[in-house]
Amino acid sequence: MTAEPGPSAPAHNDLPPEQQAAMRRAVRLEWITIAVMVVTIAAVYAVSGQSQAMKVAWIEDTLSLLPPIAFLVAARIAHRAPSSRFPYGLHRAVGIGHLVAGVALLAMGVFLVVDSGSGLLTGERPPLGVVEIGGQVIWVGWLMVAVMALSCVGPVILGRMKAAPAATLHDKVLFADADMNRADWKTGIATIVGVLGIGVGLWWADAVAALVVSVSILRDGWANVRGAIEGLIDARPTRYDGTDPHPLVGEIDEALGGVEWARDHGVRVRDEGHIFHVEAFLVPADGQQVTVERLSDVRRRLRELSWKVEDVVVTVVDRVHGSHRLP
Repeated sequence: MTAEPGPSAPAHNDLPPEQQAAMRRAVRLEWITIAVMVVTIAAVYAVSGQSQAMKVAWIEDTLSLLPPIAFLVAARIAHRAPSSRFPYGLHRAVGIGHLVAGVALLAMGVFLVVDSGSGLLTGERPPLGVVEIGGQVIWVGWLMVAVMALSCVGPVILGRMKAAPAATLHDKVLFADADMNRADWKTGIATIVGVLGIGVGLWWADAVAALVVSVSILRDGWANVRGAIEGLIDARPTRYDGTDPHPLVGEIDEALGGVEWARDHGVRVRDEGHIFHVEAFLVPADGQQVTVERLSDVRRRLRELSWKVEDVVVTVVDRVHGSHRLP
């Protein structure tokens, strides 16, 4: 016997007021990020010259557009109501966006590591000339250093500002974007060191800096792909940062343990993006009568735990499978 969704269940596209405010803030921040990154990409390209480190930094900045675009697309469709074609809704758009961004980063990271490593092995020596500005002759390297220093400021600030709405929304795409933004200063410093290394005659510094940045892109890509795949194959939900098991799963298990008429219980929880789908399994105690009202009461208790608990199915079974128990 299963408890069906009641008429009081909120619509799939409704978020609580706190989450609605966080979503609006996140959308604004992502549009600002895109605007900042477009300006940064143009500036870095204009002064990149023959520097391999600058070329890799420019590619990384271009790739930094993927997560905010993925988030904005997912935000528009994730909370659409279910249909006959998509009976579970479109919440998984968040996970798909996460995967697309991660695969792009991973592929480009592999390419850049190979490209940078080959430049180091072949001993490429990028020439950095001079340019005349306002009658003054300036080494191009100083322009590169200035642009890279300025390009770090915006993303780092925006990354810190995105952390709070990412936590509020349980949005892994937004968190991945914020994490990449916060780490942009490392890219900037590595590139600056590489350019200055050329200036003092260390030809290999540029290629080493490019390799460092490439490895950073590769690491970000792998982390995002792994997290997205785990979510799409229904691994046990984790926190938005992908570290620890989500505490709500334990709260759901504890609530089921408090059902008076059941002698055993189990649960499966799927992370659908912003919300969780819950399947609860209860073994009735001897002599206990199971009614629709009792099952509906369990469903109500679980729904009241958090706004994230959306679809809940409560089922009576004769025994609980081991995979349905928390470790």
